Amino acid sequence: MKLVFSLFFIACICCTTNAQGIAVLSQKEQSKVIDQWLGERIETVLPKLMDRSGIDMWLVISREYNEDPVIKTFLPSTWLAARRRTILMMYKPEGEDEVETLAVARYNVGSYFKKAWDPEVEPNQWKRLIELIKERDPKQIGINTSEDFGHADGLNHTEYKMLMEYLPKSYQKKVTSAEALAVGWLETRTPSEMATYKHIQTIAHHIIQEGLSEQVITPGVTSTTDVVWWYRDKIKELGLETWFHPTVDIQRSSNESKEHLRTFDTNSDPKIIRPGDILHMDFGITYLRLNTDTQELAYVLKPDEKEVPHYLKEALAVGNRLQDILTSNFKTGRTGNEILEAARSKMSSEGIIGTIYTHPMGYHGHAAGPTIGMWDNQGKVPGSGDYELHPNTVYAIELNAEVYLDEWEKPFRVMLEEGAYFNGQEVIYLNGRQKEFLTIPRQKAYLKN
Repeated sequence: MKLVFSLFFIACICCTTNAQGIAVLSQKEQSKVIDQWLGERIETVLPKLMDRSGIDMWLVISREYNEDPVIKTFLPSTWLAARRRTILMMYKPEGEDEVETLAVARYNVGSYFKKAWDPEVEPNQWKRLIELIKERDPKQIGINTSEDFGHADGLNHTEYKMLMEYLPKSYQKKVTSAEALAVGWLETRTPSEMATYKHIQTIAHHIIQEGLSEQVITPGVTSTTDVVWWYRDKIKELGLETWFHPTVDIQRSSNESKEHLRTFDTNSDPKIIRPGDILHMDFGITYLRLNTDTQELAYVLKPDEKEVPHYLKEALAVGNRLQDILTSNFKTGRTGNEILEAARSKMSSEGIIGTIYTHPMGYHGHAAGPTIGMWDNQGKVPGSGDYELHPNTVYAIELNAEVYLDEWEKPFRVMLEEGAYFNGQEVIYLNGRQKEFLTIPRQKAYLKN
Protein backbone atom coordinates (compact mmCIF):
# COMPACT_ATOMS: atom_id res chain seq x y z
CA MET A 1 0.00 0.00 0.00
CA LYS A 2 2.90 2.34 0.81
CA LEU A 3 4.37 1.61 -2.62
CA VAL A 4 1.12 2.51 -4.40
CA PHE A 5 0.95 5.80 -2.47
CA SER A 6 4.58 6.65 -3.19
CA LEU A 7 4.10 6.08 -6.91
CA PHE A 8 0.97 8.23 -6.88
CA PHE A 9 2.91 10.96 -5.08
CA ILE A 10 5.70 10.81 -7.68
CA ALA A 11 3.17 11.05 -10.49
CA CYS A 12 1.48 14.05 -8.90
CA ILE A 13 4.58 16.16 -8.35
CA CYS A 14 6.98 15.10 -11.09
CA CYS A 15 5.01 14.75 -14.30
CA THR A 16 5.23 17.37 -17.00
CA THR A 17 2.02 18.57 -18.61
CA ASN A 18 2.39 19.61 -22.24
CA ALA A 19 0.29 22.01 -24.25
CA GLN A 20 -2.22 19.26 -25.00
CA GLY A 21 -2.81 18.64 -21.29
CA ILE A 22 -1.23 15.17 -21.30
CA ALA A 23 0.82 14.37 -18.20
CA VAL A 24 3.94 12.32 -18.98
CA LEU A 25 6.65 11.66 -16.40
CA SER A 26 10.19 12.79 -17.08
CA GLN A 27 12.68 10.07 -18.03
CA LYS A 28 14.17 10.24 -14.52
CA GLU A 29 10.81 9.80 -12.82
CA GLN A 30 9.79 7.04 -15.23
CA SER A 31 12.96 5.24 -14.17
CA LYS A 32 11.97 5.45 -10.48
CA VAL A 33 8.52 4.04 -11.17
CA ILE A 34 9.79 1.16 -13.33
CA ASP A 35 12.32 0.11 -10.70
CA GLN A 36 9.81 0.33 -7.85
CA TRP A 37 7.31 -1.73 -9.83
CA LEU A 38 9.99 -4.33 -10.52
CA GLY A 39 10.76 -4.65 -6.81
CA GLU A 40 7.10 -5.01 -5.96
CA ARG A 41 6.65 -7.69 -8.63
CA ILE A 42 9.63 -9.71 -7.41
CA GLU A 43 8.35 -9.55 -3.83
CA THR A 44 4.64 -10.20 -4.44
CA VAL A 45 4.08 -11.79 -7.86
CA LEU A 46 7.09 -14.04 -8.39
CA PRO A 47 6.76 -16.23 -5.24
CA LYS A 48 3.13 -17.11 -6.01
CA LEU A 49 3.89 -17.92 -9.63
CA MET A 50 6.82 -20.16 -8.72
CA ASP A 51 4.57 -22.07 -6.31
CA ARG A 52 1.83 -22.31 -8.95
CA SER A 53 4.20 -23.66 -11.60
CA GLY A 54 6.04 -26.06 -9.26
CA ILE A 55 9.41 -24.60 -10.31
CA ASP A 56 11.72 -23.74 -7.41
CA MET A 57 14.65 -22.52 -9.55
CA TRP A 58 14.29 -20.35 -12.65
CA LEU A 59 17.25 -19.58 -14.89
CA VAL A 60 17.00 -16.71 -17.38
CA ILE A 61 20.07 -16.60 -19.64
CA SER A 62 20.84 -14.04 -22.35
CA ARG A 63 23.65 -12.46 -24.25
CA GLU A 64 23.88 -8.81 -25.17
CA TYR A 65 21.71 -7.88 -28.21
CA ASN A 66 20.12 -11.32 -28.29
CA GLU A 67 17.92 -10.87 -25.26
CA ASP A 68 15.32 -13.26 -23.99
CA PRO A 69 11.95 -11.38 -23.97
CA VAL A 70 11.64 -12.25 -20.28
CA ILE A 71 15.01 -10.91 -19.17
CA LYS A 72 14.11 -7.43 -20.41
CA THR A 73 11.32 -7.33 -17.83
CA PHE A 74 13.79 -8.07 -15.03
CA LEU A 75 16.41 -5.50 -16.07
CA PRO A 76 16.57 -2.20 -14.18
CA SER A 77 15.31 0.88 -15.97
CA THR A 78 18.83 2.09 -16.72
CA TRP A 79 19.76 -1.12 -18.53
CA LEU A 80 18.58 -1.15 -22.13
CA ALA A 81 20.07 -4.58 -22.85
CA ALA A 82 21.82 -7.49 -21.19
CA ARG A 83 25.60 -7.13 -20.74
CA ARG A 84 27.91 -9.76 -22.18
CA ARG A 85 26.30 -12.96 -20.92
CA THR A 86 23.81 -12.23 -18.15
CA ILE A 87 22.43 -15.12 -16.12
CA LEU A 88 19.65 -14.49 -13.61
CA MET A 89 18.93 -17.14 -11.01
CA MET A 90 15.69 -17.12 -9.01
CA TYR A 91 15.37 -19.71 -6.25
CA LYS A 92 12.46 -20.24 -3.85
CA PRO A 93 13.16 -22.86 -1.17
CA GLU A 94 10.19 -25.00 -0.18
CA GLY A 95 8.21 -23.38 2.61
CA GLU A 96 9.84 -19.99 2.19
CA ASP A 97 7.90 -16.86 1.21
CA GLU A 98 10.71 -15.00 -0.52
CA VAL A 99 12.63 -15.67 -3.71
CA GLU A 100 16.42 -15.46 -3.70
CA THR A 101 17.54 -13.43 -6.74
CA LEU A 102 21.13 -13.69 -7.96
CA ALA A 103 23.04 -12.46 -10.99
CA VAL A 104 25.66 -14.86 -12.28
CA ALA A 105 27.33 -11.98 -14.04
CA ARG A 106 30.15 -9.49 -13.70
CA TYR A 107 27.78 -6.90 -12.30
CA ASN A 108 24.83 -6.45 -9.99
CA VAL A 109 21.74 -6.35 -12.20
CA GLY A 110 20.01 -3.40 -10.63
CA SER A 111 19.11 -3.44 -6.94
CA TYR A 112 17.41 -6.82 -6.92
CA PHE A 113 19.89 -9.25 -8.51
CA LYS A 114 23.14 -9.28 -6.58
CA LYS A 115 26.37 -10.32 -8.27
CA ALA A 116 27.17 -13.96 -7.42
CA TRP A 117 30.21 -14.49 -9.65
CA ASP A 118 33.74 -13.25 -9.11
CA PRO A 119 35.88 -14.01 -12.21
CA GLU A 120 39.00 -13.59 -10.09
CA VAL A 121 37.97 -16.59 -8.01
CA GLU A 122 36.31 -18.70 -10.73
CA PRO A 123 37.05 -17.50 -14.28
CA ASN A 124 34.45 -19.79 -15.85
CA GLN A 125 30.93 -18.34 -15.61
CA TRP A 126 29.25 -21.68 -16.30
CA LYS A 127 31.20 -23.46 -13.57
CA ARG A 128 30.13 -20.81 -11.09
CA LEU A 129 26.50 -21.29 -12.15
CA ILE A 130 26.78 -25.04 -11.50
CA GLU A 131 28.28 -24.38 -8.05
CA LEU A 132 25.29 -22.21 -7.16
CA ILE A 133 22.86 -24.83 -8.42
CA LYS A 134 24.52 -27.60 -6.40
CA GLU A 135 24.51 -25.46 -3.26
CA ARG A 136 20.72 -25.04 -3.53
CA ASP A 137 19.89 -28.49 -4.92
CA PRO A 138 16.58 -27.51 -6.59
CA LYS A 139 13.80 -29.99 -7.40
CA GLN A 140 12.88 -28.37 -10.74
CA ILE A 141 15.08 -26.08 -12.89
CA GLY A 142 12.95 -23.98 -15.21
CA ILE A 143 14.42 -22.65 -18.47
CA ASN A 144 12.75 -20.52 -21.11
CA THR A 145 11.82 -22.97 -23.83
CA SER A 146 8.32 -23.16 -25.29
CA GLU A 147 6.62 -24.44 -28.42
CA ASP A 148 3.53 -22.26 -28.00
CA PHE A 149 4.76 -18.88 -26.72
CA GLY A 150 7.61 -17.00 -28.35
CA HIS A 151 7.73 -14.81 -25.23
CA ALA A 152 8.70 -17.89 -23.17
CA ASP A 153 11.13 -19.38 -25.71
CA GLY A 154 14.02 -16.99 -25.23
CA LEU A 155 16.83 -19.40 -24.36
CA ASN A 156 18.80 -19.70 -27.59
CA HIS A 157 20.38 -22.91 -28.84
CA THR A 158 23.96 -22.01 -27.93
CA GLU A 159 23.12 -21.07 -24.35
CA TYR A 160 21.01 -24.21 -23.93
CA LYS A 161 23.83 -26.37 -25.27
CA MET A 162 26.38 -24.78 -22.94
CA LEU A 163 24.11 -25.17 -19.92
CA MET A 164 23.53 -28.85 -20.58
CA GLU A 165 27.21 -29.53 -21.21
CA TYR A 166 28.18 -28.17 -17.81
CA LEU A 167 25.15 -29.41 -15.86
CA PRO A 168 25.69 -32.80 -14.16
CA LYS A 169 23.41 -35.58 -15.41
CA SER A 170 21.61 -35.78 -12.07
CA TYR A 171 20.51 -32.16 -12.57
CA GLN A 172 19.81 -32.48 -16.28
CA LYS A 173 16.83 -34.66 -15.33
CA LYS A 174 15.44 -31.74 -13.34
CA VAL A 175 15.46 -29.29 -16.25
CA THR A 176 11.98 -28.41 -17.48
CA SER A 177 10.21 -25.76 -19.55
CA ALA A 178 9.38 -22.64 -17.54
CA GLU A 179 6.59 -21.76 -19.98
CA ALA A 180 3.83 -21.47 -17.37
CA LEU A 181 6.07 -19.45 -15.06
CA ALA A 182 7.30 -17.13 -17.80
CA VAL A 183 3.82 -16.51 -19.20
CA GLY A 184 2.45 -15.95 -15.72
CA TRP A 185 5.19 -13.45 -14.95
CA LEU A 186 4.57 -11.54 -18.16
CA GLU A 187 0.78 -11.47 -17.97
CA THR A 188 0.16 -10.72 -14.28
CA ARG A 189 -0.37 -7.09 -13.34
CA THR A 190 0.08 -5.63 -9.84
CA PRO A 191 -2.22 -3.10 -8.13
CA SER A 192 0.41 -0.40 -8.72
CA GLU A 193 0.59 -1.14 -12.44
CA MET A 194 -3.18 -1.16 -12.72
CA ALA A 195 -3.42 2.16 -10.89
CA THR A 196 -1.44 3.65 -13.79
CA TYR A 197 -2.71 1.57 -16.72
CA LYS A 198 -5.94 3.59 -16.87
CA HIS A 199 -3.84 6.74 -17.21
CA ILE A 200 -1.77 5.18 -20.01
CA GLN A 201 -4.96 4.25 -21.89
CA THR A 202 -6.28 7.78 -21.31
CA ILE A 203 -3.17 9.19 -22.97
CA ALA A 204 -3.72 6.87 -25.94
CA HIS A 205 -7.36 7.94 -26.25
CA HIS A 206 -6.37 11.60 -26.10
CA ILE A 207 -3.88 11.22 -28.95
CA ILE A 208 -6.33 9.17 -31.05
CA GLN A 209 -9.08 11.72 -30.66
CA GLU A 210 -6.83 14.63 -31.57
CA GLY A 211 -5.65 12.84 -34.70
CA LEU A 212 -9.22 12.07 -35.77
CA SER A 213 -10.33 15.70 -35.60
CA GLU A 214 -10.28 18.95 -37.54
CA GLN A 215 -7.05 19.81 -35.73
CA VAL A 216 -5.31 17.34 -38.03
CA ILE A 217 -7.73 16.54 -40.87
CA THR A 218 -8.91 18.90 -43.60
CA PRO A 219 -11.45 16.98 -45.73
CA GLY A 220 -10.52 17.03 -49.40
CA VAL A 221 -6.86 17.71 -48.58
CA THR A 222 -5.55 15.38 -45.87
CA SER A 223 -4.72 11.76 -46.75
CA THR A 224 -4.78 8.71 -44.52
CA THR A 225 -0.98 8.57 -44.80
CA ASP A 226 -0.77 12.17 -43.53
CA VAL A 227 -2.72 11.17 -40.43
CA VAL A 228 -0.56 8.08 -39.84
CA TRP A 229 2.63 10.15 -39.83
CA TRP A 230 1.00 12.77 -37.65
CA TYR A 231 0.50 10.01 -35.07
CA ARG A 232 4.12 8.94 -35.33
CA ASP A 233 5.32 12.52 -34.83
CA LYS A 234 2.91 13.14 -31.95
CA ILE A 235 4.09 10.04 -30.10
CA LYS A 236 7.72 11.23 -30.37
CA GLU A 237 6.78 14.77 -29.37
CA LEU A 238 5.20 13.51 -26.15
CA GLY A 239 8.24 11.43 -25.23
CA LEU A 240 6.40 8.14 -25.75
CA GLU A 241 7.08 5.12 -27.95
CA THR A 242 4.99 2.99 -30.26
CA TRP A 243 5.32 -0.75 -30.72
CA PHE A 244 3.84 -0.77 -34.24
CA HIS A 245 3.28 1.61 -37.11
CA PRO A 246 -0.27 3.05 -36.87
CA THR A 247 -2.80 2.49 -39.63
CA VAL A 248 -5.68 4.64 -40.85
CA ASP A 249 -8.14 3.34 -43.42
CA ILE A 250 -11.46 4.41 -44.94
CA GLN A 251 -14.81 2.76 -45.51
CA ARG A 252 -17.17 4.70 -47.76
CA SER A 253 -20.51 4.13 -49.40
CA SER A 254 -19.31 4.25 -53.02
CA ASN A 255 -19.30 1.04 -55.04
CA GLU A 256 -15.59 1.28 -55.81
CA SER A 257 -14.75 1.08 -52.09
CA LYS A 258 -13.99 -2.53 -51.17
CA GLU A 259 -12.43 -1.89 -47.76
CA HIS A 260 -14.92 -4.19 -46.04
CA LEU A 261 -13.43 -7.08 -48.03
CA ARG A 262 -9.77 -6.38 -47.28
CA THR A 263 -7.93 -9.00 -45.25
CA PHE A 264 -5.61 -7.87 -42.50
CA ASP A 265 -2.46 -9.19 -44.14
CA THR A 266 -2.55 -6.26 -46.59
CA ASN A 267 -2.44 -2.54 -45.92
CA SER A 268 -5.10 -0.15 -47.08
CA ASP A 269 -4.20 2.14 -49.98
CA PRO A 270 -3.69 5.79 -48.96
CA LYS A 271 -6.68 7.93 -49.82
CA ILE A 272 -7.72 11.57 -49.56
CA ILE A 273 -10.27 11.91 -46.78
CA ARG A 274 -13.70 13.11 -47.93
CA PRO A 275 -17.03 14.02 -46.29
CA GLY A 276 -19.11 10.90 -45.63
CA ASP A 277 -16.05 8.74 -44.97
CA ILE A 278 -15.73 6.46 -41.97
CA LEU A 279 -12.17 6.49 -40.67
CA HIS A 280 -10.79 3.54 -38.77
CA MET A 281 -7.47 3.72 -37.00
CA ASP A 282 -5.25 1.21 -35.17
CA PHE A 283 -2.76 2.66 -32.72
CA GLY A 284 -0.62 1.69 -29.73
CA ILE A 285 1.79 3.40 -27.35
CA THR A 286 4.41 2.14 -24.90
CA TYR A 287 4.87 3.96 -21.59
CA LEU A 288 6.43 2.70 -18.34
CA ARG A 289 7.04 -0.61 -20.14
CA LEU A 290 3.29 -1.16 -20.61
CA ASN A 291 1.50 -1.15 -23.96
CA THR A 292 -1.85 -0.10 -25.36
CA ASP A 293 -3.61 -1.33 -28.51
CA THR A 294 -6.68 0.63 -29.60
CA GLN A 295 -8.93 0.89 -32.65
CA GLU A 296 -11.56 3.60 -32.96
CA LEU A 297 -13.88 5.03 -35.60
CA ALA A 298 -14.62 8.55 -36.82
CA TYR A 299 -17.18 9.93 -39.27
CA VAL A 300 -16.52 12.91 -41.55
CA LEU A 301 -19.70 14.99 -41.57
CA LYS A 302 -21.13 16.08 -44.89
CA PRO A 303 -21.90 19.80 -45.31
CA ASP A 304 -25.62 19.25 -44.66
CA GLU A 305 -25.14 16.92 -41.66
CA LYS A 306 -25.19 17.84 -37.97
CA GLU A 307 -24.74 14.33 -36.63
CA VAL A 308 -23.75 10.80 -37.58
CA PRO A 309 -26.46 8.99 -39.61
CA HIS A 310 -28.70 6.81 -37.45
CA TYR A 311 -27.86 3.62 -39.36
CA LEU A 312 -24.18 4.02 -38.52
CA LYS A 313 -25.03 4.54 -34.86
CA GLU A 314 -27.05 1.33 -34.93
CA ALA A 315 -24.16 -0.52 -36.57
CA LEU A 316 -21.75 0.64 -33.86
CA ALA A 317 -24.19 -0.65 -31.25
CA VAL A 318 -23.90 -4.12 -32.83
CA GLY A 319 -20.13 -3.92 -32.39
CA ASN A 320 -20.63 -2.95 -28.73
CA ARG A 321 -22.99 -5.88 -28.29
CA LEU A 322 -20.37 -8.25 -29.65
CA GLN A 323 -17.91 -6.83 -27.11
CA ASP A 324 -20.42 -7.58 -24.33
CA ILE A 325 -20.93 -11.13 -25.56
CA LEU A 326 -17.20 -11.76 -25.60
CA THR A 327 -16.35 -10.24 -22.21
CA SER A 328 -19.31 -11.94 -20.49
CA ASN A 329 -17.59 -15.24 -21.25
CA PHE A 330 -14.36 -14.36 -19.44
CA LYS A 331 -14.23 -16.86 -16.59
CA THR A 332 -11.19 -17.80 -14.53
CA GLY A 333 -9.87 -21.18 -15.67
CA ARG A 334 -11.48 -21.11 -19.10
CA THR A 335 -9.10 -21.45 -22.00
CA GLY A 336 -8.94 -18.94 -24.81
CA ASN A 337 -10.49 -21.53 -27.12
CA GLU A 338 -13.37 -22.13 -24.71
CA ILE A 339 -14.06 -18.40 -24.41
CA LEU A 340 -14.04 -18.04 -28.19
CA GLU A 341 -16.37 -20.99 -28.74
CA ALA A 342 -18.88 -19.75 -26.16
CA ALA A 343 -18.83 -16.21 -27.54
CA ARG A 344 -19.25 -17.34 -31.13
CA SER A 345 -22.16 -19.58 -30.18
CA LYS A 346 -23.94 -16.65 -28.52
CA MET A 347 -23.26 -14.20 -31.35
CA SER A 348 -24.56 -16.72 -33.86
CA SER A 349 -27.77 -17.17 -31.86
CA GLU A 350 -28.27 -13.41 -31.99
CA GLY A 351 -27.62 -13.25 -35.73
CA ILE A 352 -24.38 -11.28 -35.43
CA ILE A 353 -21.79 -11.81 -38.13
CA GLY A 354 -18.28 -11.03 -37.00
CA THR A 355 -14.75 -12.06 -36.13
CA ILE A 356 -13.05 -12.18 -32.73
CA TYR A 357 -9.27 -11.88 -32.40
CA THR A 358 -8.64 -10.73 -28.84
CA HIS A 359 -5.18 -10.97 -27.28
CA PRO A 360 -3.37 -10.35 -23.98
CA MET A 361 -1.57 -7.05 -23.46
CA GLY A 362 1.04 -5.79 -21.01
CA TYR A 363 4.82 -5.87 -21.37
CA HIS A 364 4.16 -6.60 -25.05
CA GLY A 365 1.40 -5.34 -27.32
CA HIS A 366 0.66 -8.87 -28.51
CA ALA A 367 1.47 -10.36 -25.15
CA ALA A 368 1.71 -13.73 -23.44
CA GLY A 369 -1.49 -15.38 -22.25
CA PRO A 370 -4.61 -16.97 -23.75
CA THR A 371 -5.21 -16.34 -27.45
CA ILE A 372 -8.94 -15.77 -28.03
CA GLY A 373 -9.34 -16.27 -31.76
CA MET A 374 -7.32 -14.98 -34.68
CA TRP A 375 -8.50 -12.89 -37.62
CA ASP A 376 -7.69 -15.76 -39.96
CA ASN A 377 -8.75 -18.59 -37.63
CA GLN A 378 -12.09 -18.59 -35.82
CA GLY A 379 -11.65 -22.16 -34.69
CA LYS A 380 -9.41 -23.56 -31.97
CA VAL A 381 -5.89 -22.13 -31.79
CA PRO A 382 -3.55 -24.93 -30.67
CA GLY A 383 -1.17 -24.12 -27.83
CA SER A 384 -1.76 -20.50 -26.86
CA GLY A 385 -5.51 -20.94 -27.29
CA ASP A 386 -5.41 -23.78 -24.75
CA TYR A 387 -3.88 -21.54 -22.08
CA GLU A 388 -6.24 -20.72 -19.19
CA LEU A 389 -7.51 -17.28 -18.22
CA HIS A 390 -6.08 -15.96 -14.95
CA PRO A 391 -7.09 -12.96 -12.80
CA ASN A 392 -5.17 -9.68 -12.78
CA THR A 393 -4.49 -9.74 -16.51
CA VAL A 394 -5.05 -7.22 -19.31
CA TYR A 395 -6.44 -7.73 -22.82
CA ALA A 396 -7.03 -5.86 -26.04
CA ILE A 397 -10.72 -6.63 -26.70
CA GLU A 398 -10.31 -6.78 -30.47
CA LEU A 399 -13.04 -7.81 -32.91
CA ASN A 400 -15.30 -6.71 -35.73
CA ALA A 401 -18.99 -6.99 -36.50
CA GLU A 402 -20.13 -7.01 -40.12
CA VAL A 403 -23.38 -5.07 -40.51
CA TYR A 404 -25.23 -4.83 -43.83
CA LEU A 405 -26.29 -1.23 -44.57
CA ASP A 406 -29.26 -0.84 -46.87
CA GLU A 407 -28.20 2.76 -47.42
CA TRP A 408 -24.87 1.56 -48.80
CA GLU A 409 -26.18 -1.63 -50.36
CA LYS A 410 -23.22 -3.49 -48.87
CA PRO A 411 -21.75 -4.41 -45.46
CA PHE A 412 -19.92 -2.08 -43.12
CA ARG A 413 -17.27 -3.62 -40.87
CA VAL A 414 -17.35 -2.22 -37.32
CA MET A 415 -13.75 -2.70 -36.19
CA LEU A 416 -13.15 -2.03 -32.49
CA GLU A 417 -10.35 -2.58 -30.00
CA GLU A 418 -10.08 -1.40 -26.40
CA GLY A 419 -7.82 -2.24 -23.47
CA ALA A 420 -9.54 -4.00 -20.57
CA TYR A 421 -8.64 -5.59 -17.23
CA PHE A 422 -9.88 -8.96 -15.94
CA ASN A 423 -9.94 -8.93 -12.14
CA GLY A 424 -11.09 -12.53 -11.77
CA GLN A 425 -14.77 -11.62 -11.66
CA GLU A 426 -15.44 -9.21 -14.50
CA VAL A 427 -13.86 -7.34 -17.39
CA ILE A 428 -13.35 -3.62 -16.80
CA TYR A 429 -12.34 -1.32 -19.66
CA LEU A 430 -9.22 0.62 -18.75
CA ASN A 431 -10.71 3.95 -19.83
CA GLY A 432 -14.14 3.10 -21.17
CA ARG A 433 -14.89 2.09 -24.75
CA GLN A 434 -16.18 3.82 -27.86
CA LYS A 435 -19.98 3.95 -28.00
CA GLU A 436 -20.29 6.94 -30.33
CA PHE A 437 -18.47 7.91 -33.51
CA LEU A 438 -15.95 10.70 -33.27
CA THR A 439 -17.06 13.40 -35.70
CA ILE A 440 -14.93 15.51 -38.01
CA PRO A 441 -15.40 18.34 -37.29
CA ARG A 442 -16.47 17.93 -33.68
CA GLN A 443 -19.94 19.22 -32.98
CA LYS A 444 -20.00 22.16 -30.57
CA ALA A 445 -22.98 22.28 -28.24
CA TYR A 446 -23.00 26.08 -28.13
CA LEU A 447 -23.37 26.45 -31.91
CA LYS A 448 -27.06 26.53 -32.89
CA ASN A 449 -28.88 27.19 -36.15
